[in-house]
Amino acid sequence: MCGRYVSTRSPEDLTRLFRVTDWRPEEALAPSWNVAPTDDVYAVLERTPRGDAAAPAGRELRPLRWGLVPSWAKDPKIGSRLINARVETAHQKPAFRTAFAKRRCLLPADGFYEWQSVEDRATGKTRKQPYFLHPADEQVMALAGLYEYWRNPDVKRDDDPEAWLVTCTILTTEATDAAGRLHPRMPLALTSDHYDAWLDPRHQDPDELHSLLTQPAGGHLNARPVSPAVNNVRNNGPQLLNEAPS
Repeated sequence: MCGRYVSTRSPEDLTRLFRVTDWRPEEALAPSWNVAPTDDVYAVLERTPRGDAAAPAGRELRPLRWGLVPSWAKDPKIGSRLINARVETAHQKPAFRTAFAKRRCLLPADGFYEWQSVEDRATGKTRKQPYFLHPADEQVMALAGLYEYWRNPDVKRDDDPEAWLVTCTILTTEATDAAGRLHPRMPLALTSDHYDAWLDPRHQDPDELHSLLTQPAGGHLNARPVSPAVNNVRNNGPQLLNEAPS
């Protein structure tokens, strides 16, 4: 799975890298070295510009809440359990199938964390050691995601900012390479030549869409043990990526 990741690139960098045409400075997010479920995260998606339904679709950078809430959900708290979607079944599952067909996005990341049980040399007890996995070339990862709209029934007006909750999930697959030694699942990614097809809501054939997805960095990921401080979602900062004794 992917339960925590790092996203520190500036919105200016992301708009350039992903050829974004619509970004609002007031929606800027702070860099995070410990992105956790239910946090707001940057997503790249393609849709008609906000406030102009007649305009052609453009590429947008906007914050979404991590943890997909299906449109039919009675309680938005379900999103905390839907942070990942298995690529093998996402196009079939009720929670994800509409989003897989029509609402796909990219979630920029520097890398992601996985944990492995190790024996603590000092105490002899088993503990969870976090590892940071990232592309060997340090390039931005474009994680494959889905997004969905949820209408808050307690808000009467559609144009009220509180009326709509927009959330996302990360697609995962069987893990290989460095990730496979740490966890059986890993996030999927896209290469830049596949961004257009993935984001285009007109492309709805599951087989075609699956063919666009790849292992992050082509499977060429570096993994290093990092500070156990990552385990607490309240901790943040670049010091979390300092290499720790394995």
